[in-house]
Amino acid sequence: MPLYVLLIALAVLLILSGFFSLSETSMMAIDRYRLKHLAKEGHPGARLTTQLLLSTDRLLGVILLGNNLLNAAAATLVAVIVSSFFGHNDLALLIGTVCVTFAILVISEITPKVIAAAYPERIALASSYVLAPLLKLFSPVVWFVNLFVQALLTILRLKPKGESATEKISLEELKTLVLEAGHFIRKKHQSMLLNLFDLETVTVDDVMVPRGQIEAIDLGDDDETIHNQLLTCHHTRLPVYRETLDNVIGIIHVRKVLNQMRSGEVTATILEKIMRQPYFIPSGTPLFSQLQLFQENRERVGLIVDEYGEWMGLVALEDIIEEIIGEFTTHAPTQAGTFVRHEDGSVIVEGSSLLRDLNRKLGLRLPLGGPKTLNGLILEHFQDIPEAGTSLKIADYPMEVVQTQDRVVKVVRIFPSLAPFE
Repeated sequence: MPLYVLLIALAVLLILSGFFSLSETSMMAIDRYRLKHLAKEGHPGARLTTQLLLSTDRLLGVILLGNNLLNAAAATLVAVIVSSFFGHNDLALLIGTVCVTFAILVISEITPKVIAAAYPERIALASSYVLAPLLKLFSPVVWFVNLFVQALLTILRLKPKGESATEKISLEELKTLVLEAGHFIRKKHQSMLLNLFDLETVTVDDVMVPRGQIEAIDLGDDDETIHNQLLTCHHTRLPVYRETLDNVIGIIHVRKVLNQMRSGEVTATILEKIMRQPYFIPSGTPLFSQLQLFQENRERVGLIVDEYGEWMGLVALEDIIEEIIGEFTTHAPTQAGTFVRHEDGSVIVEGSSLLRDLNRKLGLRLPLGGPKTLNGLILEHFQDIPEAGTSLKIADYPMEVVQTQDRVVKVVRIFPSLAPFE
C-alpha cells in the first residue's frame, strides 16, 4: 500500500481521536446553568446535551472508548509503516513511537482540549449530535466496560456523586456568581441581589431604631402637649405609652389622628380609641423572616423585645426595604446616622450610629458580631465609660471620643484614612 495512503489514514485517525478529546473537555466544561436555560428555551442541541450529561459514566465510556481505540489504531498503523519501509530496525521503531506520541499529544489531545476549554458551549452542543447515536450504537460495549468500573469503585469504597448533587450551590457561591456577572447585571441591581442574600444573616437588632431615639406619645401628658407633638412629629406611626416607655399600649397612625383633628381637639381618650395594639418582634429575628411576618400580619411597624420581655427598639417595614435597595426616605433630624467629613480626612459621627450604617456609608470594616452601635463598640472596648478626648483604635481605625453625656458616648471622630491598607 502506498505511503501517502497510510499517512492519510494516520491523519484521519488522529483527527477523529481529537474529536473525542474535544467532546470530552467541552462536555465537562460547559456551564450547566447556561445549558439548562438553553434547554428551557427549546434548543435541540442543549436538550440532547442535557440528556447525555444525565449519564456521565456512559458518556465518558463511549468517548474514551473511541479515543483509546483510535489512538491504539494510530500507534499500530505507525508500527506497520515502520516495519513495511524500514524492516525490523529498532531505531526506526523508536523514532516512529516518538513521532506518533508527539502527534497524538499535539493533534489528538492538547490542541483539541485547549479549543474545547475556550468554546465549551459551541462545541458541546454540536458534538452531542454525533455522540448520541454513537452511545446507542456502542451501548452494550459501554455497559460491559462500566461493570468493571463499578466493581473497582466498590472495592475502593468510592461512590460518585450523582448529577443532582453536583448542581447544588452554596449561598457564598451564588454571591460570587452575581459579582462575576457584572457585565450582565446593572451595578444597582447587583447590589440589591447581594443585600437580599444577606437578609437571612442580618437580624432586626441590626437595623432597629434604639429605644432612646424613638419618638413616642405619653397619654399622661395634657391635651395641648399631645396636640403639639402630633403636629411636629417626623413619623407616620408613633408608639403610645402611659407614664413610662416600658408601658407601651399601642401604635397610632398620624393620618388617622389628622382626620380626627378636623372635627375638634385630639385628646388622650380619642387616641386610645384609634390606636392599634402594638406588634412585638422577638430579638434576633432574621430580616427575611420578619419581612414575611410583616406581610402575613399586615403590619408595618414592630417593637423588638428581648428574652425578658423588655422592648429594645423599633423596626419598620421601610428599614428592611432600605437594607435591600438602599436609603430612599427622609430621616428625622434627630435620628442617628448623620456624619460630617473634615478636610483632614476624619469623620464626625454620632455614638448612637449603627455599625452597619457606618460600614455601608463610609466603607469601613467595623466588627458586627457584638454591639450594634458605635457607642456599644467603644464601651465594650474600654469596659468603662471613656472621657472626652480619649483616643483608641478599633479594627485598625483610629478614633477619638469627642463628647460623652449621660453615661454614653455621644460624638466620635473616626480617621478612616489612617487605617492600614490590606
